[in-house]
Amino acid sequence: MNALPSLAPSTPERRAIRPLPDELISQIAAGEVVERPASVVRELVDNALDAGARQITVRLAAGGVRLIAVEDDGCGIPRDELPAALQRHATSKIRDLTELESVLTMGFRGEALAAIASIAEVTLLSRPADDPSGHAWSLDARSGELRPAARPPGTTVEVRELFYATPARRKFLKSEATELAHCIEAVRRHALARPDVGFAIWHDGRLVQQWRACTDLDAALAWQRRIADALGSDFVAESLPVDSSAGPLRLQGLVGLPDAARARTDRQFAYVNGRFVRDKVVTHAVRSAYEDVLHGQRQPAYVLFLTLDPRAVDVNVHPTKIEVRFRDSGAVHQAVQRAVEAVLAAPRSTGRAPTPLGDADAPPEAVTPSRGGPAAAAPDAPRPPSVWDTTRYQRAAALDWRAHEPQAWPRLPGWPDPPVPAAPTSPPAPTSGEPTLDRSQDWPLGRALAQLHGIYILAENTQGLVLVDMHAAHERIVYERLKAQFDRLGESTMPSQPLLVPATFAATPLEVATAERCADVLQRLGLEMAPFSPQTLAVRAVPALLAQADAVALARTVLAELDQHGGSRVLERARNELLATLACHGAVRANRRLTLDEMNALLRQMEATERSDQCNHGRPTWRQLSLRELDALFLRGR
Repeated sequence: MNALPSLAPSTPERRAIRPLPDELISQIAAGEVVERPASVVRELVDNALDAGARQITVRLAAGGVRLIAVEDDGCGIPRDELPAALQRHATSKIRDLTELESVLTMGFRGEALAAIASIAEVTLLSRPADDPSGHAWSLDARSGELRPAARPPGTTVEVRELFYATPARRKFLKSEATELAHCIEAVRRHALARPDVGFAIWHDGRLVQQWRACTDLDAALAWQRRIADALGSDFVAESLPVDSSAGPLRLQGLVGLPDAARARTDRQFAYVNGRFVRDKVVTHAVRSAYEDVLHGQRQPAYVLFLTLDPRAVDVNVHPTKIEVRFRDSGAVHQAVQRAVEAVLAAPRSTGRAPTPLGDADAPPEAVTPSRGGPAAAAPDAPRPPSVWDTTRYQRAAALDWRAHEPQAWPRLPGWPDPPVPAAPTSPPAPTSGEPTLDRSQDWPLGRALAQLHGIYILAENTQGLVLVDMHAAHERIVYERLKAQFDRLGESTMPSQPLLVPATFAATPLEVATAERCADVLQRLGLEMAPFSPQTLAVRAVPALLAQADAVALARTVLAELDQHGGSRVLERARNELLATLACHGAVRANRRLTLDEMNALLRQMEATERSDQCNHGRPTWRQLSLRELDALFLRGR
């Protein structure tokens, strides 16, 4: 049997401290910037946009390994500045620390071209529009030779034989098709943020992707057109516009419907001041907004543009500039979460046509433009109805579900009863069984026609046929009413349950500091916690709703979220899970026969209930079958 290796490391021979060669320094820097061909494409397109380009063409060969050429029609580089452009940390975009703290350009470090030139063959070809020579100048990065060349105003950067100077790194690249896909995705990220710029991608002499500049439309429609071109018209049709401001912070863009959620995160695009980022604060905020309407582990799709003071965000925290750091991450998290939650809360039946079933040929709905930004909601759009808008509720509900289903409203001790709508003013139901609702009223979810197998409600509206899962729909209605009841208690502190024996645990210095700093927040959450010793925390009380939970695990989780986000959603999630369970048991069961009046009352309450498009588990509660789809089923008109 072979002996196990010794766990004690051998003592290395000491070597003298010496400066690294400049060439090795450049190659190490290149490793931070250039991970694959797509990294080069991203850096070069950044520079083209900073140069004011209105048309950018990317030419690739062998997935970008053999050739990457980025051509633009920007301002160009004067002849005497071309050698400096290839020097490390040489840039025209910042001059001092003050400008570094308020960066508005895509690039600013000035290390990209030098890093790329250290691991590939680079040729820089440029001509400023006001160059008196009337021709371009070409600079070979390897030899330093500068010679005249033919080119219209603008710049071309050619990168050949990527990683030729570090062949071992080329072995880590994927297939040609995979590297090409990454290059296209890098350009797509830029294209989504700049609809005023045209982009074209060629591979091995063939045009593989093109997005034309949207210069003949206003800003909102231009963004909608570009998003549809880059991500497909289905993405726009299955999304809702966002346009919200919170102080100096503004959030715009499109968020996908819960029904259109995906198994992967490949349709999540977040931009901060026009820069594509992968930011944990924004990602967590959006995911939190979808928490109550998303099914399972599905991932939301979105394109969001966050605009704020450049001094409030640090973009110089990652070599590839894909990560940022906010000065007030808590405010950003709260603003993004609330804006997306508000959009998702409005029932689509009252303000927007639902997602069609298989109607792929239908044109995407026009989004009302907002001045100076991406697609946004119409400023005069009707306010989404609230479940506690009593006047509207009385008009909408022909019957009160509580009157027909007393067990549908579970109550906890001390909770107020839900409000009872006024008695319906419609005439008594005729003996024929016809619904009592006014037929002239154009209800978004239509008029009930029948019940199918005691599970589904069939209704007719102006678009065609509406199918409703009555248990799932009523479950959401009960759930939202229970949440509103809980919130209406108006207590500043959640009820807590003292522990007979305090639960102590060994805490890190950060956990102890967070517990002391956030003592008031913990108290309002019903969680009483205090230092037992310099390295120990004691949990003396937990929220009454979570009396059976693991006190130590709960405390650690809450402290972690308080430290990261400045607030905790753990208790809210737990509360919502409990209320969802109560709602599920209280909702009308399958196989219960309903009258037409009861069906219509349920439809009206759906129209007045937030998030009624999904049940408590994130599944859809209703679907629309348009007349076009019904005609297609029966081959009408063919």
